Order: sequence, then C-alpha cells, then structure tokens
Amino acid sequence: MVQIRTEVQVRAGVEADLTALTNIYNHYVRETALTFDTVEFTPDERLPWLLSHPEDGPHRLLVAPNPDTRHGAPYVLGYATSSPYRPKAAYSTSVEVSVYCAPEATGRGIGPLLYAALFEALAGEDIHRAYAAIAQPNEPSVRLHDAFGFRHVGTYTEVGRKFGRYWDVSWYEKPLGKPHE
Repeated sequence: MVQIRTEVQVRAGVEADLTALTNIYNHYVRETALTFDTVEFTPDERLPWLLSHPEDGPHRLLVAPNPDTRHGAPYVLGYATSSPYRPKAAYSTSVEVSVYCAPEATGRGIGPLLYAALFEALAGEDIHRAYAAIAQPNEPSVRLHDAFGFRHVGTYTEVGRKFGRYWDVSWYEKPLGKPHE
C-alpha cells in the first residue's frame, strides 16, 4: 500500500479552489484518455459542477490542499467526488465516484487519502452503491479501486474515441451502507 501523506488535511471543496481544480482536470483532458472530455474548461464553465457538490449530502467534492506553500507547488494536490449515477429517481441511492490528482502529486498516496475521506463522509448517507468508470488501460486506478473494495462488473469495449483511437471503459462497483431489503 502507498504511504499516505498524513500532513494533508482533506476538506470540502470551495469556490476559491475552482481554478486549481479546473487546472487539474484540464491536464487529464489535454494529456490523457482518462476523461472523455476533449475540450478544456474555463473555471467559469466548471462552476456549475463545483456548485453541484455541496458540503454535505451524497454528492461531495473533497480536496487535498497542499500544505507546502513554496512557490511553484500546486495549490491543490487532488480531489475526489461523488456525483449522481444517473438522473432518474430510482438511482438516487447510487453514486459515481472519481478521483483526480495533480500530475506532481501522483504516486504520493493522495488518491487513497481522498477516497478514504470520501467514503468516510458517505458512510452516514443513504447510499447503497458506488460506481467508478475507468478508461482502459489504467492499472493505477484499477489498483486503487481494488484496494477500496470495488469489484469489476463489466467493460464497454471501444465506447469512447479520443486521440484518434477507441478506448474501453471498465465499470467497478462498491457496496456502501447496510443492505436494503
């Protein structure tokens, strides 16, 4: 297991984080197929996304701010979200989760730290299942989700096209809360 940075204190994301969060996400838009967005966002365009994740409830945005304030260090090391799985009412007890780290913060235990905080925050919510979509190949994300008790439930083959090729997406599921009858 990766060493978790204990000096990093995870907290709810706030509007002041918006530029840093947008910069992290735009890195993955520009450089990877880990998101299927193909056009970068401005912070103003990402504001509705941020506001859709209140400080409490089942749809959260947690950030790992950087305790190292030296010049040039990223302001936010990463973030994790739980978002609606699908818009229909019957899906309300399911969430889709994701975690993104600043490029400089990958491999430092920030992802596990964020997921631990996110699942702790969700423990008191009426959430039955968490789902994660992982563009393939992405072994680090598969390992992270395996470590948090997710299991592979299926793969959509060649479901997205980015950078001139088709990509598969594997779906992972994690039970949360008490079983419902």
